[in-house]
Amino acid sequence: MTTRLRHPTTPRPHRTTDRARRTTDRRPHPAANPPRHTTSRLLPTFRRTRRTRPLPALELAARPHPWLRALGLTVVVLAGAWLGLLIVGNVRAPVGPMNTTMALRPSLTGGTKINVSPLGALSLDTHVAPVRLDVNVDQLDPLRSQALVDHPERISGLQDEVAQDVEHGTLDLAVRSCVAVVVGATALGLAVYRRPRPALAAGGLALALLAASGASAYATWNPKSVLEPRFSGLLSSAPAVVGNARSIVSDFDVYQKELARLVTNVTKLYDVTSTLPAYQPDPSTIRVLHVSDIHLNPASWKIIASLVEQYKVNVIVDSGDTMDHGTAAENGFLDPIRGLGVPYVWVRGNHDSRTTQGYLERMKNVHVLDDGRAETVAGLRFAGIGDPQFTPDRSVAPGGNAAEQLAGDRLASALRDQRAAGTPVDVAIAHEPSAARETDGEVPLVLCGHLHHEGDEMLRYGTRLRMEGSTGGSGLRAVEHQYPAPVEASILYFDRDSHRLQAWDAIKLGGLGETTAEVSRHLADENRPRTAPSPRTPSPSSPSSSAPSP
Repeated sequence: MTTRLRHPTTPRPHRTTDRARRTTDRRPHPAANPPRHTTSRLLPTFRRTRRTRPLPALELAARPHPWLRALGLTVVVLAGAWLGLLIVGNVRAPVGPMNTTMALRPSLTGGTKINVSPLGALSLDTHVAPVRLDVNVDQLDPLRSQALVDHPERISGLQDEVAQDVEHGTLDLAVRSCVAVVVGATALGLAVYRRPRPALAAGGLALALLAASGASAYATWNPKSVLEPRFSGLLSSAPAVVGNARSIVSDFDVYQKELARLVTNVTKLYDVTSTLPAYQPDPSTIRVLHVSDIHLNPASWKIIASLVEQYKVNVIVDSGDTMDHGTAAENGFLDPIRGLGVPYVWVRGNHDSRTTQGYLERMKNVHVLDDGRAETVAGLRFAGIGDPQFTPDRSVAPGGNAAEQLAGDRLASALRDQRAAGTPVDVAIAHEPSAARETDGEVPLVLCGHLHHEGDEMLRYGTRLRMEGSTGGSGLRAVEHQYPAPVEASILYFDRDSHRLQAWDAIKLGGLGETTAEVSRHLADENRPRTAPSPRTPSPSSPSSSAPSP
């Protein structure tokens, strides 16, 4: 038996059993399982790397197609430019005696539109471009207008003045429009994209679009478009009134002289009413001014105001057709009624709409009578009915005469009811004479209009029918015939105690181009002396009051 000796310093070899070896093999490698503190630092990085690795592919997939981006930018440019023009693209510019507002508006056909409220609009095919020039005539400047009235010779230079005003206004509009489209498109682009680069691109594209539109308008400018205007609204009847547009342009010198003469004559027309011979009635006399068929003639209000002042009128009676088409745009024409200083009794004519009637009903000094309603105004009791027809285009409605007679029957029935109630009516009012005749025997006096000429008739059962002419000189129809229609009105004198008509002054003023004034005195038949001759009508050249005072 041999004994093996080991050196005392030599370590004893480590013996491992199969069990220990298997345990050692299952222990993870240090590189695969780092210490805990190392794992806590590396794991977030590992997870973040796994999340962000596919993002470049996702961004490419979400990026819109180039043509979609271009379409979106186009929408932003157009919307921003339109908003800019709408908000700050207006220019107020004086053109001759008028105050106007000029603006550019998006349009598919271009052209120029001149809005003359409340008369309508005038359209001209001046250019082809995606923008339209809008010119709104706001109002006449009173100082410049009065200067033309006082010095008609200035009209000779009015054409050059208007041309210069339009040139300055157009230049200001071009500059303001450029600023408006750039600011509008840039602001909207900044709000949509939230980055300055696409916002500035939107502003630049808007400016380029406006410049291209201006170039297109300049290239297609058609100065002859003024010879072929298109009228709308009340101006649709302008060609029949002023004649062919081509003749106006070709004979501008003639029209210029005529315009100066008309301005002078209208001024004289205003002045002549202030010198009419005023009747000096008994203090107990009630004075009523009867007007009718004004037809949107603004000159009528100054004439009416002058008559009210000169004749010391107590109440005005308007038997209808104050308007021409009865549109809401015309309502502003009625505003001078508030300043007449006396009550205004009104019935609806066939050119007046329910809209017109509603507007007048809101005025404090206006008494609108309809459906036989009666009111006591200035000591007299009035009852009236509106015209059952509404024909602003001068059409003839089937059965119109029967409708007028039926309206007259309703008015007569209301008059009988008033008399039975102990409040008899002194004056009945209707617009159409056929309706007024149905009141025969129910009222001492009935007033009407409609036919544009003055007339007086004693009906079968004792009712006097007084028909007034056109206080507006037939409005726009004044120059449709060879001679202009006169301006007519009447002053009716009533006894304050009996409420009966004593006399009336028929006033007739020469129409446009004439400065004559005719005033004729008429006595009621019951007050006329049996032996006295009928009153003579004075000539237009010598207005007078020929009959004795009642």
